[in-house]
Amino acid sequence: MNCAHSFAIAGELTIYRVAELCESLKTALAGLADGGDLEIDLSAVTEMDSAGAQLLMAVHKSTRASQHGLRLVKPSVAVDEVFETLQLAPHFAGAY
Repeated sequence: MNCAHSFAIAGELTIYRVAELCESLKTALAGLADGGDLEIDLSAVTEMDSAGAQLLMAVHKSTRASQHGLRLVKPSVAVDEVFETLQLAPHFAGAY
């Protein structure tokens, strides 16, 4: 059974916060147990831009490379709009 570590992002997921969130997400990834998954709650994201999308793509790549799973849960309207505009859902198959 995979144990999931939850990480919530609230507020902006934009270029203005990517560096801060990147460090926090790296810490969360480093703390995952073997075979554990990272679950990112996106329900409180109020704004998202392409930098935020790139961050999520990098996290997805990192989790796959380190044999972990990723689940993006409860995406807000802002997240859904960016995913639809950039056609990202296929990139996150199984996670979104």
